[in-house]
Amino acid sequence: MNDLDPPSRHPTTAPHRRAAPDTPLSSFAALLTDQGRALLEEVRDTEPAQELAVATRLRREHPVGLVSAALGQARLRQRAVAKFGAADAGRMYFTPNGVEQSTRASVAAYRARRFQELGVRSVADLCCGIGGDAIALARAGIRVLAVDRDPLTAAVARANADALGLGKLIEVREADVTEVATDAYDAVFVDPARRGGRGRVFDPEAYSPPLSWAVRTALEAPLAALKIAPGIPHETVPAEAGAEWISDSGDVKEAVLWFGTGDAGSVRATLLPGPRTLVGRGLPDPQVRPLGRYLYEPDGAVVRAHLVAEVAEELDGGGLIDETIAYITADSLKATPYATAYEITDQLPFGVKKLKALLRERGVGVLTVKKRGSAVEPEELRRKVKPQGPNSATVFLTRVKGAPTMLLGHPAPA
Repeated sequence: MNDLDPPSRHPTTAPHRRAAPDTPLSSFAALLTDQGRALLEEVRDTEPAQELAVATRLRREHPVGLVSAALGQARLRQRAVAKFGAADAGRMYFTPNGVEQSTRASVAAYRARRFQELGVRSVADLCCGIGGDAIALARAGIRVLAVDRDPLTAAVARANADALGLGKLIEVREADVTEVATDAYDAVFVDPARRGGRGRVFDPEAYSPPLSWAVRTALEAPLAALKIAPGIPHETVPAEAGAEWISDSGDVKEAVLWFGTGDAGSVRATLLPGPRTLVGRGLPDPQVRPLGRYLYEPDGAVVRAHLVAEVAEELDGGGLIDETIAYITADSLKATPYATAYEITDQLPFGVKKLKALLRERGVGVLTVKKRGSAVEPEELRRKVKPQGPNSATVFLTRVKGAPTMLLGHPAPA
């Protein structure tokens, strides 16, 4: 029973034929009717605090299940704005897992452009989910077979293709991806499920389907891309694949294994928006050097791709502050799209009292806390130092040549 559903009341004076219970698939199908679409439009801007009152009012005129489904879908659309933008999210349909696991639209669009640049005109999108990647591919002019074995998910993907006017380019098929022939398509894209009943799955062989199956499928295709978790160990990347780590606005979103592109064994980090792509050159780790005036924080995709050395080489005299920490230091400021630069004003051994006194002396009331190689939680430190004053600063909790250290500074001029 939905939290908003009142207890059922059955008449006691006459025989009552119980209505067939709503299923997730039948509830979703009801949203696609004229009545369902009208109800969705009516509740689209409902705030969480208003849901109970709105539900009570609407149930006087509409079936209880339809009202619950419409309000639930409105919540999902509101959550999906961050990934898909207001225009698309307001027309699309979602499941809770679909919102959580779908590819961000900017990342899907970038990958679709790369497929397009590689000459791909048709893609078999296996484990398509609610269709986020299929939509991006179709918008790039690529014909898509979108496959998912879950009936509700497949129905949502089909509805999304129609809602965005892409139904002629996207064929949605409800099937087990391991039983689908893909030889009629230029490329294969596989996005295995990385969540199970107990949450996120970290073992690639526990993906659904397993990564080993996805790799075999990729090797049989003319060209393929496999979406995987960004934390995948480099040693597990197949020798036949090129690996790419992608971030969006500084947040690492995914890794992709590319097959058949002619760059097997390559490593790259792509930063969105842009895109800006840094390609690995097999450089050795940078040397550890004394702290300079500037500290560079490489983008998360650069760190995941193990390309910190490539960034350090771009800087004048760039080196690491510690052999185990992905912070680069240099004496001069040089622009790079692959790292954020900070000017360091103070270096002191870790100690809450020392930091609190320094912040009071500098009149720092807005404190940004960053950490690498420290067990201290930023919020815990912020509570202890109680920053007050008109100024702002950034403190790095880290190690310098093995010693726990605090670095105080501020973002360098662009």
